[in-house]
Amino acid sequence: MTPLPPQDGEDSPPWHKAVLRRWSDWVPIRSLARRHRQRIKNHLLALSERDRYLRFGYPATDEQVSKYALSLDFERDEVLGIFNRKLELVAMAHLAYEPLPQRVGKPAMAEFGVSVADKARGRGFGARLFEHAALHARNRGIETLFIHALSENAPMLRIARSAGATVERDGSESEAWLRLPPDTVASHVGEALERHLAEVDFTLKRHVRTLHAIIDGVAEVTQHLGDGGKGPKP
Repeated sequence: MTPLPPQDGEDSPPWHKAVLRRWSDWVPIRSLARRHRQRIKNHLLALSERDRYLRFGYPATDEQVSKYALSLDFERDEVLGIFNRKLELVAMAHLAYEPLPQRVGKPAMAEFGVSVADKARGRGFGARLFEHAALHARNRGIETLFIHALSENAPMLRIARSAGATVERDGSESEAWLRLPPDTVASHVGEALERHLAEVDFTLKRHVRTLHAIIDGVAEVTQHLGDGGKGPKP
């Protein structure tokens, strides 16, 4: 007799629990391109002075933030984003791949950086972007995910530690290293599925936004016509 699959919490294999957890609180994450550069710039400029300091490691000015946004290499690196229902970019991650050739004797690496808008905090967006970036890097033969952050950036270092990264502190700065497993058919399928669902989610949000705009426009015209027809009777 074929045994029944284990129920949740009843000796489920680790990968089974990980998959259930991942899809139970799934967040649509899109790959960003050149056409999103202005949204990226606006997102970063909206960060507070403190958040800019933690994200870049120095008190970045508007000019420096704009220069960073304009310098993003979408051909070499991967830039990921999370949009809210208003299609505002509320969280983004930059997965920077080292220019080829990689350093001799060193594993292939990619550096991770993330920022989350103040109004979108507390939803685990940073951790989800880190997981997605790790999957993307893994599927491209990257062996190590690297984070360079200020030691006072507790949320970023907490994300790294939770993922199993080794964190080394050197005074005011810290480095985290996460060894990635080799890619598999399942990892490629998983990334492709997430990418497809994120595109579907964005398209639906865009259609809903357009529909709301049409409804609001019709309501405004109707109200205007109604107000225009209310004049003093002769």
